[in-house]
Amino acid sequence: MALILIRGENKSKLINAIFDIERHGNLTLITNPKIISAKFADSLVEQILNSKLKTNSNVATAFFVKEDITSSILKIKKIHPPAHVVVVSEDYKSYRELEEKLTIAQDLKGFKPSKIYNAGKIDYSIKGKKRYIKNDKLNSYMD
Repeated sequence: MALILIRGENKSKLINAIFDIERHGNLTLITNPKIISAKFADSLVEQILNSKLKTNSNVATAFFVKEDITSSILKIKKIHPPAHVVVVSEDYKSYRELEEKLTIAQDLKGFKPSKIYNAGKIDYSIKGKKRYIKNDKLNSYMD
Protein backbone atom coordinates (compact mmCIF):
# COMPACT_ATOMS: atom_id res chain seq x y z
CA MET A 1 0.00 0.00 0.00
CA ALA A 2 1.42 3.35 -1.06
CA LEU A 3 0.40 6.93 -0.27
CA ILE A 4 0.22 9.19 -3.32
CA LEU A 5 0.29 13.00 -3.08
CA ILE A 6 -0.66 15.13 -6.08
CA ARG A 7 -0.24 18.89 -6.27
CA GLY A 8 -1.29 21.06 -9.18
CA GLU A 9 -2.60 24.30 -10.62
CA ASN A 10 -6.30 23.47 -10.54
CA LYS A 11 -8.78 20.76 -9.65
CA SER A 12 -9.28 19.52 -13.21
CA LYS A 13 -5.55 18.79 -13.54
CA LEU A 14 -5.66 16.83 -10.28
CA ILE A 15 -8.57 14.74 -11.52
CA ASN A 16 -6.86 14.11 -14.87
CA ALA A 17 -3.69 13.06 -13.05
CA ILE A 18 -5.68 10.59 -10.92
CA PHE A 19 -7.32 9.14 -14.04
CA ASP A 20 -3.88 8.80 -15.68
CA ILE A 21 -2.57 7.01 -12.60
CA GLU A 22 -5.53 4.62 -12.73
CA ARG A 23 -5.68 4.01 -16.48
CA HIS A 24 -2.12 4.26 -17.74
CA GLY A 25 -0.25 3.50 -14.54
CA ASN A 26 -2.57 0.57 -13.70
CA LEU A 27 -2.67 1.52 -10.02
CA THR A 28 -5.73 0.65 -7.95
CA LEU A 29 -7.11 3.32 -5.62
CA ILE A 30 -8.24 1.91 -2.28
CA THR A 31 -9.36 5.23 -0.78
CA ASN A 32 -11.13 8.22 -2.24
CA PRO A 33 -8.83 11.14 -3.06
CA LYS A 34 -8.99 13.69 -0.23
CA ILE A 35 -8.42 17.45 -0.44
CA ILE A 36 -5.45 18.68 1.57
CA SER A 37 -3.92 22.09 2.05
CA ALA A 38 -1.75 23.19 -0.88
CA LYS A 39 0.71 24.87 1.51
CA PHE A 40 1.06 21.67 3.52
CA ALA A 41 1.59 19.65 0.32
CA ASP A 42 4.25 22.10 -0.87
CA SER A 43 6.10 21.96 2.45
CA LEU A 44 5.93 18.14 2.46
CA VAL A 45 7.37 17.94 -1.06
CA GLU A 46 10.13 20.40 -0.11
CA GLN A 47 11.05 18.12 2.82
CA ILE A 48 11.10 15.08 0.54
CA LEU A 49 13.17 16.74 -2.19
CA ASN A 50 15.40 18.68 0.26
CA SER A 51 15.11 21.79 -1.89
CA LYS A 52 12.82 24.75 -2.55
CA LEU A 53 10.07 24.35 -5.12
CA LYS A 54 10.12 26.52 -8.25
CA THR A 55 6.34 26.98 -8.21
CA ASN A 56 3.72 26.67 -5.51
CA SER A 57 0.58 24.63 -6.04
CA ASN A 58 -2.98 25.93 -5.78
CA VAL A 59 -4.67 22.61 -4.92
CA ALA A 60 -3.55 19.22 -3.62
CA THR A 61 -4.95 15.78 -2.97
CA ALA A 62 -3.74 12.51 -1.47
CA PHE A 63 -4.93 8.90 -1.46
CA PHE A 64 -3.77 5.32 -0.95
CA VAL A 65 -3.23 2.77 -3.73
CA LYS A 66 -3.18 -1.00 -3.42
CA GLU A 67 0.29 -1.49 -4.93
CA ASP A 68 3.49 -1.21 -2.90
CA ILE A 69 5.73 1.87 -2.88
CA THR A 70 8.38 0.60 -5.31
CA SER A 71 5.97 -0.59 -7.99
CA SER A 72 3.92 2.62 -7.62
CA ILE A 73 7.01 4.75 -8.24
CA LEU A 74 8.03 2.69 -11.29
CA LYS A 75 4.53 2.83 -12.80
CA ILE A 76 4.14 6.59 -12.22
CA LYS A 77 7.55 7.24 -13.81
CA LYS A 78 6.25 5.73 -17.07
CA ILE A 79 3.29 8.13 -17.39
CA HIS A 80 3.25 11.91 -17.67
CA PRO A 81 0.33 13.24 -15.62
CA PRO A 82 -0.60 16.96 -15.82
CA ALA A 83 0.26 17.54 -12.15
CA HIS A 84 3.16 16.87 -9.77
CA VAL A 85 2.80 13.34 -8.36
CA VAL A 86 4.82 12.19 -5.35
CA VAL A 87 4.80 8.76 -3.69
CA VAL A 88 5.22 9.40 0.04
CA SER A 89 6.98 6.66 1.96
CA GLU A 90 6.73 5.92 5.67
CA ASP A 91 10.38 6.97 6.04
CA TYR A 92 9.53 10.68 5.84
CA LYS A 93 8.70 12.68 8.97
CA SER A 94 5.49 14.14 7.59
CA TYR A 95 4.01 10.78 6.53
CA ARG A 96 2.11 10.30 9.80
CA GLU A 97 0.91 13.91 9.77
CA LEU A 98 -0.40 13.50 6.22
CA GLU A 99 -2.06 10.22 7.16
CA GLU A 100 -3.85 11.94 10.09
CA LYS A 101 -4.99 14.81 7.84
CA LEU A 102 -6.50 12.31 5.42
CA THR A 103 -8.74 10.87 8.14
CA ILE A 104 -10.51 14.23 8.59
CA ALA A 105 -10.18 15.64 5.06
CA GLN A 106 -13.08 15.97 2.64
CA ASP A 107 -13.37 13.91 -0.54
CA LEU A 108 -12.29 15.49 -3.80
CA LYS A 109 -15.55 16.39 -5.53
CA GLY A 110 -15.91 15.59 -9.22
CA PHE A 111 -13.87 12.38 -9.10
CA LYS A 112 -15.44 9.03 -9.93
CA PRO A 113 -13.32 5.89 -10.27
CA SER A 114 -12.73 4.86 -13.88
CA LYS A 115 -12.78 1.15 -13.08
CA ILE A 116 -16.29 -0.21 -12.74
CA TYR A 117 -16.86 -2.75 -10.00
CA ASN A 118 -19.59 -5.34 -10.54
CA ALA A 119 -20.59 -8.80 -9.44
CA GLY A 120 -20.49 -10.36 -12.91
CA LYS A 121 -22.95 -10.94 -15.72
CA ILE A 122 -26.62 -11.30 -14.89
CA ASP A 123 -28.43 -14.42 -16.07
CA TYR A 124 -31.92 -13.27 -17.06
CA SER A 125 -33.09 -16.74 -18.13
CA ILE A 126 -34.47 -17.38 -14.64
CA LYS A 127 -37.77 -15.53 -14.33
CA GLY A 128 -38.16 -13.22 -11.37
CA LYS A 129 -34.64 -13.73 -10.05
CA LYS A 130 -31.25 -12.28 -10.83
CA ARG A 131 -28.44 -14.79 -10.78
CA TYR A 132 -24.91 -13.49 -11.16
CA ILE A 133 -22.52 -15.54 -13.25
CA LYS A 134 -19.02 -15.44 -11.82
CA ASN A 135 -16.46 -14.51 -14.45
CA ASP A 136 -12.91 -14.11 -13.17
CA LYS A 137 -11.75 -12.33 -16.30
CA LEU A 138 -14.53 -9.76 -15.98
CA ASN A 139 -13.72 -9.17 -12.31
CA SER A 140 -9.95 -9.52 -12.50
CA TYR A 141 -9.37 -6.05 -10.99
CA MET A 142 -11.48 -6.77 -7.90
CA ASP A 143 -10.09 -8.05 -4.60
